[in-house]
This record gives sequence, C-alpha cells and structure tokens, in this order.
Amino acid sequence: MFVHILSMQFAGFFGGDIGNLLATAEQAGVFSYVLPFLLIFAIVFGILSRVNIFGENKGLNAVIALVVGLLSLQFQLVPLFFSQIFPNLGVGLSVILIMLILLGLFMPADKPNSMNYILLSVAAIVFVIIVANSFSSTGYYGFSDIMYFIYAHLSGIVITLIVLIAIGAVIGSSGPKAKPYTAVYQKSP
Repeated sequence: MFVHILSMQFAGFFGGDIGNLLATAEQAGVFSYVLPFLLIFAIVFGILSRVNIFGENKGLNAVIALVVGLLSLQFQLVPLFFSQIFPNLGVGLSVILIMLILLGLFMPADKPNSMNYILLSVAAIVFVIIVANSFSSTGYYGFSDIMYFIYAHLSGIVITLIVLIAIGAVIGSSGPKAKPYTAVYQKSP
C-alpha cells in the first residue's frame, strides 16, 4: 500500500496513476460537461431556493435548474468559457493573495480600512481582466476589444465632459452677486 502511494506521488510527474486518472476524466467529458453542469445546476437551484419564487416547491426548483444546466451545455460556449475563466481565476486569486501578504507586511495594523480599499481595488481590476481575457478566448469581446472601444470613444467622452463642466461652471457662476436692497427705516423723532 505504501509503495503504491509513493508510486502515485512520483509517477504523476511521468504520467502515472493521478495523471492517467485526470486524463481519463478529461476524455470522458467530466471537465467539459459534468462539472459545468453541476456548477450551473447548483447556482440556479440555490438562487431559486433563496429567492423563493415558487414557495417551498423544491421539485420545481430542481426541474428548472436541471433544464437551465442542460440547455447551457447545448453549445460549446459554456464549457469553453469555463475552461478559460477558472484557470485565469486561479492566477487572479494568486495575485490577490500575494498582494494581501505584501500589504500585511508593510501596512500599519492600525489602518485596516485603507488596506481593505486597496485590496478591493486590486480585486476589481483583476476581476475585469480575468473576465475580459476569458471572453476574448471564446471569440467574444475581449480585453483588447474593450481597450480599443475606450480609445476610440475616449476623445468624445472627454470633450463631452469638458463641455458639461464648462456649462455647469457658466450656469453656476452668473457673475458677481448683487446685495439685496434693504431699506433702512429710521424712527421719526
């Protein structure tokens, strides 16, 4: 038994038992169909159960989740997208973990809110990059397409903002304000 465990550990580098098991699972469609179906089924079922649209009818929630899960696998878009986004997600989580470690080393402990904002900003940027790269791998709009769109429309957006700011400044400051007239009443002697 111990020898078999050692051979699995070392033979994985050479395509041993673990490598063969994963290759067999890949050839059987576990990663392309079974796991994406289970993920979509679980998410849809969880959302339907939480929102409670159909009351306590778990059977109807399960049928709807089953249909949505199977329909999502009808074309190759979902398996292709999942095969791109989850490896990218692993890389993105590694970047966020490294950022968390480095911020924990160098940020003072008395300012946790600033560290949270920095981590949230980095996580948002990593999320946008992961989703954009995953979409570009499936043939839809990707990161380069988004950057081209921003660049192509940036001049129009900047000019529109400048005009709106100028109009706001002109309307907001209509010259020097005149003091309101107040009559001075004197008492007659």
